[in-house]
Amino acid sequence: MSTITATTNWQTLGSGHYELGESPFWQADEQCLYWVDIPGKKILRAEADSGRVEAWDMPSEPGCIAPAAHGGLVIALRHGVFRARQWGGALEHITTLPYDPLTVRANDGKCDALGRFWVGTIDEPKACHAAELFSIDCRAGSAVVQRQAGDALTANGLGWSPDARTLYWADTPQHLVHAWDYDLDANILSAHRPHLQFAPKPSGWTFEDRSYQGRPDGAAVDVLGNYWVAMFEGRRVCQFAPDGTLLQALDTPAQCPTMPCLGGPDLRTLYLTSARHGRSAAELLRFPDSGAVFFTRVHTPGLPVNRFADALI
Repeated sequence: MSTITATTNWQTLGSGHYELGESPFWQADEQCLYWVDIPGKKILRAEADSGRVEAWDMPSEPGCIAPAAHGGLVIALRHGVFRARQWGGALEHITTLPYDPLTVRANDGKCDALGRFWVGTIDEPKACHAAELFSIDCRAGSAVVQRQAGDALTANGLGWSPDARTLYWADTPQHLVHAWDYDLDANILSAHRPHLQFAPKPSGWTFEDRSYQGRPDGAAVDVLGNYWVAMFEGRRVCQFAPDGTLLQALDTPAQCPTMPCLGGPDLRTLYLTSARHGRSAAELLRFPDSGAVFFTRVHTPGLPVNRFADALI
């Protein structure tokens, strides 16, 4: 049975409002949250204690980021995948993914348990089902790129079960979360099936209509294998058991939450990015903190963030 929790438990991290926050992760050794503002072309990080935010301008839209095992970040920009050895450092080109950057860009992504960087893409015109999912393996030095899935509109919701034997991936406009069996060592997906299917957006919908549950955006997995997913336009973040049972739905202070992650010293702080880009004046008046990063406490801890593995230079 689902449980609806009021928004009063949410707090904001810092005072900023961003156009489209995505790709948050908790950096334990710095006690900082990292995330991106995609249309703002920025990578951001905030100290958990003070809320002080630093911003780093990018040359094109950053779809997703992940920490690297040897320090710094791996960054998927519209025009390529790059490695930065330190905050604000030079961007070293790793690879260019096989898509047309005029109509497709990087979107949701993160690393698997062996340090491969997985990057999903978005078909911006929503016309050709051109969104795909790629894995990028740099453990031997040069990048080995594999196309893992495709025929989608907007890649989102990437996550793995704690034993890394199940992979989840969402196609947001289709209101669908996929699942596959995953062989981590061989890097092979199999036994594809629909995992969660949500009702479509009603014709003529406006944000005042709470009957619409939203559509699956970014996601995180906790230590029990529960799948947390931000429901864009649904004003909620949901926690699903591994069998797909809805455990709880938390109301959020923004109509468009975008991606959760679990962090803090005990990995029991739920952080949540959100969007204000393209939202109506009426909606922003009703939800003035749209675009902020929110946090609240939860019972089940998350998993430590997986780090990008590349040859030490």
